[in-house]
Amino acid sequence: MLSGLYTILMQNDEEILIELASKSHPIFKAHFPTHPLLPGFTIIDIVAEILNHKIIYIKQSKFIGQLLPNDKLLCRLKHNENQTTVTILKNEKEMSKIIYESK
Repeated sequence: MLSGLYTILMQNDEEILIELASKSHPIFKAHFPTHPLLPGFTIIDIVAEILNHKIIYIKQSKFIGQLLPNDKLLCRLKHNENQTTVTILKNEKEMSKIIYESK
C-alpha cells in the first residue's frame, strides 16, 4: 500500500523531508475520490517504514490538519530509549504529532 506513496527528499537523525505522491496514487483514490486526503494512520506507517521501526504501542497521536497529494512534509524526530516523538510539519505549521514505542 505504501509503495510509491512518498519520496524521501532528505533524511538525517533529526528530520525527514518527504513528498507525497499525486492524487493518482491508489490510497488517494480510495480516501476520498472527490477530495483526496492521506489517512492519519498512514503517516504513522510511513515514518515507521522509513525508520525501520516495529511499533508496539502508540502513546499519543493527533491529527490537526489535512495531508494532501503532492504535499511536502517535514518530520521532526526525537528519540528517547524505546520512545519516538514525530512532529509532522507542512509549510512550517504543525499538522500531526505521534508518540510511539518500538522495538
